[in-house]
Amino acid sequence: MQAPRRDAVIISHASIIIPYALGMGLSYFLYDQFAPANTPFLHFSLFMGIAMSITAFPVLARILQERGMTGTRLGVLAITCAAADDVTAWCILAALIAIIKAGTSMNAMFTIALVVFYCLLMIFPVRMLLQKVFASERLSNRTMMALVFVVLLLSAYMTETIGIHALFGAFMAGLIMPQDPVFRKMFINKIEDVSIVLLLPIFFVLTGLRTQIGLLNEANLWVSFGWILLVAVMGKFGGSAIAARVVGQNWKDSLSIGALMNTRGLMELVVLNIGYDLGILSPQIFSMMVLMALATTFMTNPVLNWIEKRK
Repeated sequence: MQAPRRDAVIISHASIIIPYALGMGLSYFLYDQFAPANTPFLHFSLFMGIAMSITAFPVLARILQERGMTGTRLGVLAITCAAADDVTAWCILAALIAIIKAGTSMNAMFTIALVVFYCLLMIFPVRMLLQKVFASERLSNRTMMALVFVVLLLSAYMTETIGIHALFGAFMAGLIMPQDPVFRKMFINKIEDVSIVLLLPIFFVLTGLRTQIGLLNEANLWVSFGWILLVAVMGKFGGSAIAARVVGQNWKDSLSIGALMNTRGLMELVVLNIGYDLGILSPQIFSMMVLMALATTFMTNPVLNWIEKRK
């Protein structure tokens, strides 16, 4: 298992670093026209980098499941890369939000130190305590659900108080939950209907209301969108495929991994809404980035089908 893990680490790092660098480079040409007033170039460029680096882990997992690739060697490698990519991207995003909200470098360093302390607290004592509590057979499902939501809300409140987004706290709360499949299945069954039927549509409505396609009413704006889409595909698809090829995958698997890692989906929309709330993205660049996220997600299955036919 060491070789697949090593390959996954190399591919996931490449799928973060390459699009991040390209996104920061692209921001140099977009900053004057699209950055909101009084937004420092550093903040804008760092955020454009992280926006280009996102992979939608849930969407990728669903695509693998629908195509019957979950248990295959390629599917395992892709899902491992996406998981590592997801965790890394969220950590970078947390540090970026801390820098943006802190204002001064000293405040930023203090906030990042608090974030590190919070992560260590959640990963070690809190996680171990939860494992012991949930291992007890005396707790009912209702009590376990109540405890999960208490941990979720407290974690989100802590990250918001520290100075990073509450979503990072929710992500960490999910990350430290026990790995027991029975518990996870029970928890998913309890909240899946509410989240899919109620919360997810509300989030998409909010994103849709913020996406003003009418603002892209000039040819040069669509040219800028074309550059954004091109850089996004080059960085994520190209970077992941080249890294996979370097570690020894054949061209078919390398291109398939690139297509899968290029899936941005819901996670990209979450990141873009955070950038919009922080005042880093103007309505125009927000709309372009949303269209890019949709385009890169929709192209995944057609590209995979094309790769299969070319095999």
